[in-house]
Amino acid sequence: MFLSLDVEIAEDWYDKEHRSYFVWEFGKMPEVIIEIVSNTKGEEAARKLKRYAQIGVLYYLIYDPQQLIQDELTRLHELHVGEYVRKQDLFLDRVGLGLTLWEGVFEAREAQWLRWCDAQGQVLPTGAKLAERERTRAERLAEQFRALGIEPEA
Repeated sequence: MFLSLDVEIAEDWYDKEHRSYFVWEFGKMPEVIIEIVSNTKGEEAARKLKRYAQIGVLYYLIYDPQQLIQDELTRLHELHVGEYVRKQDLFLDRVGLGLTLWEGVFEAREAQWLRWCDAQGQVLPTGAKLAERERTRAERLAEQFRALGIEPEA
């Protein structure tokens, strides 16, 4: 997974030619790369670690939910003078976001998930959760209007 801030995506981003991140099209490296380990063949902790540092990716996180290549679930590296330094926490200072392991239900599956969080460790809501909150807020507001005898517009 790549996180690249301040880039403009194509309007037709579902089209096949827009589904990949090409540095020459966006004009910059992503700030964050997250590798989710699914086997022992990816060389996440060796070749990829070195390569991402060489090309200037600020943060590289290896998430190993089955602990196939490392003893811990997460390992975060931050770029300093062309080389990665291991971070002890999961806050990405230069991006203003953190990562956390979260237990809960997502897409009808109870599991442990890697989630974005703020500086206080509060999990950021998903798009679906934000839409649900907005729907609830709009319904409450419509009820308040009706209580005042005003019919809300559709």
